[in-house]
Amino acid sequence: MTPAIKLLKQNKINYTLHKYQHNTQNLAYANEAVELLKIESTLIYKTLVVSLANGKLAIAIISASSMLSMKQMAKVLAVKKVTMAKALEVEKSTGYILGAVSPIGQKTKLETIIDIASMEHKTIYISGGQRGLEIEINPSDLQKITNAKIYDIQQG
Repeated sequence: MTPAIKLLKQNKINYTLHKYQHNTQNLAYANEAVELLKIESTLIYKTLVVSLANGKLAIAIISASSMLSMKQMAKVLAVKKVTMAKALEVEKSTGYILGAVSPIGQKTKLETIIDIASMEHKTIYISGGQRGLEIEINPSDLQKITNAKIYDIQQG
């Protein structure tokens, strides 16, 4: 059981687990989940970790079908610029490996921004904390458990 699942159980939040066989050669983790679970890419959400100029990290949660707007993310975080965090920083801070970074149950609580498009759906899918494991959850429940803010952070 991953830290994400433990936290959901502790907080009595409804969720459904979806498992698939992860191909270790595939590094397009969110797209792999879309393909193998046969779910629309607008429902699979990826957890991205960005680095701020001051060295702090933050989380962006956007659909697998989109790209993060670095400009919008920086604006939301009230900083001049954000960049993608280095893999080692991500793993050290979150406690999860790349391709399995869940926004729930991270080692270090990071400021979290969920793209506003998520709120259009009854449920979305996020990483369960290991490759090949997705959590289906109501976006409002995700917002509550991560104490996230909701903004438009996707490109286009």
